[in-house]
Amino acid sequence: MSTNRTVQEGPELSAAYGAKNLLVLEGLEAVRKRPAMYIGTTDTRGLMHCLWEIIDNAVDEALAGFGDHIDVRLDADGSISVRDVARGIPVDTEPRTGLSGVEVVFTKLHAGGKFGAGSYAAAGGLHGVGASVVNALSSRLDVEVDRGGKTWAMSFRRGHPGIFAGEGPDAPFTPGSGLRVVGKTARSATGTRIRYWPDRQIFLKDAQLSLDQLLGRARQTSFLVPGLTIEVTDARGEVPQTTALRHEGGISEFVDFLTEGSPLTGILRLRGADSFTETVPMPDAHGQMISAEVERRLDVDIALRWSTGYDTVERSFVNIIATPKGGTHVQGFERGMVRAFAKALDGTRLLRSGEEVTKEDILEGLTAVVTVRLPEPQFEGQTKEVLGTPPVARLVTRIVETELADYLTATKASTRQEARALMDKVVTASRTRVAARAHRENQRRKNALESSSLPPKLKDCRSSDGERSELFIVEGDSALGTASRARNSEFQALLPIRGKILNVQKASLGDMLKNAECAAIIQVVGAGSGKSFDIDQARYGKIIFMADADSDGAHIRCLLATLFFRYMRPMVAAGRVFSAVPPLHRFELTNPKRGMERYIYTYSDPEYQRTMAQLTSKGVHFKEPQRYKGLGEMDADQLADTTMDPRHRLLRRITLDDAESAAATFELLMGSEVAPRKDFIVQGAYQLDEDRIDV
Repeated sequence: MSTNRTVQEGPELSAAYGAKNLLVLEGLEAVRKRPAMYIGTTDTRGLMHCLWEIIDNAVDEALAGFGDHIDVRLDADGSISVRDVARGIPVDTEPRTGLSGVEVVFTKLHAGGKFGAGSYAAAGGLHGVGASVVNALSSRLDVEVDRGGKTWAMSFRRGHPGIFAGEGPDAPFTPGSGLRVVGKTARSATGTRIRYWPDRQIFLKDAQLSLDQLLGRARQTSFLVPGLTIEVTDARGEVPQTTALRHEGGISEFVDFLTEGSPLTGILRLRGADSFTETVPMPDAHGQMISAEVERRLDVDIALRWSTGYDTVERSFVNIIATPKGGTHVQGFERGMVRAFAKALDGTRLLRSGEEVTKEDILEGLTAVVTVRLPEPQFEGQTKEVLGTPPVARLVTRIVETELADYLTATKASTRQEARALMDKVVTASRTRVAARAHRENQRRKNALESSSLPPKLKDCRSSDGERSELFIVEGDSALGTASRARNSEFQALLPIRGKILNVQKASLGDMLKNAECAAIIQVVGAGSGKSFDIDQARYGKIIFMADADSDGAHIRCLLATLFFRYMRPMVAAGRVFSAVPPLHRFELTNPKRGMERYIYTYSDPEYQRTMAQLTSKGVHFKEPQRYKGLGEMDADQLADTTMDPRHRLLRRITLDDAESAAATFELLMGSEVAPRKDFIVQGAYQLDEDRIDV
């Protein structure tokens, strides 16, 4: 049978190509045709991005000094409501379009009050597409505005104005333009209420609003705009849940909230302002765009604190809009810190000849919130993840260098002592970095595939196929002997460890590298550690923790997970780290019926109880069930069948769905702070079923 055939997918193409083939998308059609260009994606992230656009408009009003309360509500019918008590969207007629301000804002791309018209000194919504894009991607959007003693209203269906005859997006709809008065209100009352239903023709079926993300963003905003209350109500369940967030302490309180580990310094505030000249297109008297020099003001406000830990938590914002991928303001901040430390250390004897500190040394243990405010910042893309305004880097560098150098060289006794401890930490981090680099270079000089360069206790596999090969990290030499006979030496390697390895969450990088067990694991994986980890160089496709099914085994698995999360995180993120699940019990049947195995294994106490009840009810006799206390109690065949053979074994993949949540959990369970862990244990003690304790 021949399998050679040509399959043509998509529409048939014509050789003729003329102006009639050109498609012109009018108004908001371009948004609906290519939504990812405006909101990044049509999954949950895009759904949340639309909500951020509406909330950010309300926050910009608060940032400008109008209104101090924002309500956000998620309803069971899938709608989202955002209400503020600010100035309200303009309802008068915009002269060039002849449309009301409300209709302009919600139907015209690149229209709004944030293009240098004097309405906002600094704002997050800068491209004028936020509200109109949300409108285009909504099956229904209702807006009400209180201004001038009246309540004005307007509705839209997928971006087109009109009137709905009922509730919800499926109500009968009559197209038609025009803002209408629907009520009266006090002349002093102003504000905007927006309710919209995301269009399920656009967004993926499994795209859902995340309450945790919403609360995180609301909390973050309440830190950045002191005095602003954001009230979030989730009415999707039977009982509505409301959370009110308000923080008067600003970004200093934000840094305190984010700090992990024991503080080494107090919270520092680096503030400053400067101006720069920018060439921008401006309309002349005839409406033509011409280049003009515009004076811009930049306000810098940074809060930071160092802790005794090693992780860096760095958040950056432009006009309260998060820039998770940094930009020129973050570049300036980090460059200014390096210059300030270099200047301060020159006046001490902490650094030896030839030593120097780098950005990585300074960032170790740092928690920082970097905020800048300026009119019309240049973002790289509508999602606003990177600030691109070039002069900002130079100005932030100068302000940070000046302010931080004053702190590091302070003469006040208490401040001088704190600054000295900080510089000691940075110098120590520098020496650890150099030692780690020397360690890596020494390892690279050796051939990772030569047995002489690998720990002698490693029982390697014959296959060099990185995708197929597996490394079992085995607890104890006794289990190693059984595992050696149970494994498939073609693709399964074994590395024994002696008991519990070092808790790397508390230890420094230098201490980790000195630990024989940790160093052996990193060496055998063969891809480096920390920021230099290269997952493409990993020698094994799967890393499997194999420990006893008891409390000590659980502790060992936790320690190994901590090592991989902290120093080989890409392996966890890629889903290549697993925990083997050995059985707890074995039933040996004395009269198995047809189709039944002679041996039945169970992996939990409930499964054990169910199996015993089922066998008894069927009249199947069995010997006294065997309870495994450890891997060493199984013979090679049993270990292979239950735990190592890919055809029968059960593995648990260690995943990394939320890096921040995972990091917080590791810090709670394995970090230096004892008090939070004690509280966690005490609270959990009341929920423990004493009958499940293995005595």
